[in-house]
Amino acid sequence: MGGSSLRVLIVGAGIAGLATARALRLAGFRPRVVEQLPASAVPGAGIYLPGNAARALRALDVDGPVQRLGEVITRQHFLDQRGRPLCEVDLLGLWDGVGECRALPRSELHRVLLTAAGGDVHHETGVTGLDVGARTVTVGFDDRTSAEFDLVVGADGRRSAVRSLAALGGAARPVGQIVYRSVVTGGPKITEWTGLLGRRSGFIAVPMGAGRLYCYADEAGDTPPDDPRARLAELFADYGDPVPEIIEAIDRIQVARTDEVELGRWSRGRVVLVGDAAHATSPTLSQGAAMAFEDAVVLADTLRHGDDVEAALETYESRRRPRTKWVLDRTRDRERTRDVPAALRDPLLRGRGGRIFAEHYRLLVDPI
Repeated sequence: MGGSSLRVLIVGAGIAGLATARALRLAGFRPRVVEQLPASAVPGAGIYLPGNAARALRALDVDGPVQRLGEVITRQHFLDQRGRPLCEVDLLGLWDGVGECRALPRSELHRVLLTAAGGDVHHETGVTGLDVGARTVTVGFDDRTSAEFDLVVGADGRRSAVRSLAALGGAARPVGQIVYRSVVTGGPKITEWTGLLGRRSGFIAVPMGAGRLYCYADEAGDTPPDDPRARLAELFADYGDPVPEIIEAIDRIQVARTDEVELGRWSRGRVVLVGDAAHATSPTLSQGAAMAFEDAVVLADTLRHGDDVEAALETYESRRRPRTKWVLDRTRDRERTRDVPAALRDPLLRGRGGRIFAEHYRLLVDPI
């Protein structure tokens, strides 16, 4: 179908929206991107990208700038609550021929994607209405204007307004998990991905280069605490090294409830969802960004090679569902191990943990 003549609106200028804008531009389209937040709202904390994310970034032709950022991660070390070894995952072997695993500041990844998106990003512009017609979608904006598009892409996250306005699903479902994220400078020297597993809680630290650590922690629960720092100190008081020194060095903490999105369909007429708006999971497998990158690549490919928009959207969904369902199922599998007593879980992980955790990514090693 004609690329530049198709009027495309992308709602959301986060990772999913900017990656989709980049993919569509490479395919010959000229999308418009709107974002409710101001341009000054730069995402914080860090991000860990597995090998399949690197492969998708190559397809988006932004792997060069990203390779200059952060630090390559070659191995995952799993420890018990006291800091004793459980198992390891050889990431170089797992993702051999696919791509490097990398940890970097989320703001730096966002900056690369924003540049690659092409500049047509309108901040402080919210969507208030969608009128889905036979061949077009009329979009209402919060400044009381409206415009007509041939395709609307909802890339506005797990609390997607597009999903609701297009009647594709209601609110995301809480999974009973609270997550904490921070970037620490001046903490202990850690050279590889390091995770300590407790009972219904865990703590992960990943080096990002330049003396920085991306720290992620979680616990079972539904309500974020009023004082995240005090809660971290209390929750991980009995954890072994390197957790105490890291918590001592933490300054700012982002805390949020984790939600999950599972939908019967991802499109209605000429409205389609990508990224967390369509298939959010808890961040246990670190696949949120990777799935968004892959969505962007596949959506652009189906639109470029299709003769009809709605048929292309159906093809996009049929190609993507097996991988996103795999991530959802494997995420739930791993989450269930949190409820297993350490006396049962830890001997199993010491014997077969590396193989078990590597198996969670088996399908994702295959091409998109």
